[in-house]
Amino acid sequence: MDPLSDLLSLLKPRSYITAGFDAGGSWALALDDLAGRIKCYAVVSGTCWLRPEPAGTAIQLQAGECFVLPSGRDVVISSGPDVTPHRASEVLDPDNSGGVVTMNGGGDCYLVGSRFEVNGRHAGLILQSLPPLIRVVAADGRARLRDLIEMMMEEMRDGRPGSSLMAQQLSHMMLVQTLRLHVERQGPAETGWLAALADPHIGAAIREIHQDPARAWTVEVLAMTIGLSRTVFAERFRVLVGATPMAYVARWRMMLAGERLIETKDSIGAIAATLGYTSEHAFAAAFKREMGTPPRRYQREALSKLAP
Repeated sequence: MDPLSDLLSLLKPRSYITAGFDAGGSWALALDDLAGRIKCYAVVSGTCWLRPEPAGTAIQLQAGECFVLPSGRDVVISSGPDVTPHRASEVLDPDNSGGVVTMNGGGDCYLVGSRFEVNGRHAGLILQSLPPLIRVVAADGRARLRDLIEMMMEEMRDGRPGSSLMAQQLSHMMLVQTLRLHVERQGPAETGWLAALADPHIGAAIREIHQDPARAWTVEVLAMTIGLSRTVFAERFRVLVGATPMAYVARWRMMLAGERLIETKDSIGAIAATLGYTSEHAFAAAFKREMGTPPRRYQREALSKLAP
């Protein structure tokens, strides 16, 4: 798969709640329920303000814009930048999936979207590489995203058989499309994993790593593969990704290993071999260095959490 699909596959986003939000008058909510979750919403009508906490800069969102909150950082969403917020966990019904929450009679701002539960084993490692707020304007030829939003509204409004499942599937597609559009609009000054993915050279290097994680990668081999000098490649990768190329290779291998330890019956030796390690001892040392615990203990503790 491509790197973005790889990332989402490891996160395993599960649509926890898909709903509409219709607000009127003066209002503000502190979204204090984001830990281990991704929120993806579209502003269908009206405007609203978003402010990362603590002491972030408020931005105004217009109708037609989408936003993703992937980092778990608290955010205030409001009718204006200076409205005192209430905690969303105390105001909103956490089980209102498929419905529309109305605040102050509604009519001024309408949003639709979903809150996704993500795989806790990898969420912290992956989400910290994403920006705290991803903002996309669903205009200028972005018809697919607009269509997804309109279809989601229709499913929520009409309540036809299977509408809940349809809305959840559409919300997954909306999340992927929003992230895809964000990658496509990255500028040269942007940094982070999504910006790296958009870079012609560094994105190519990431794709090579993901396609063949077991290869005996070195900085020199990666640089030669994508047509850059070793020095230029290493520095550009570090600036964009926030890690050296070999640190990224090691982290990606161990995330794949962690998944296989839980999702398959493969032996540790077999997993080590598929990721390019010639001995189980070398693999176990690398795993403990990256994941903080030996592979057998990691497997045992993760499986115990899954047991009924």
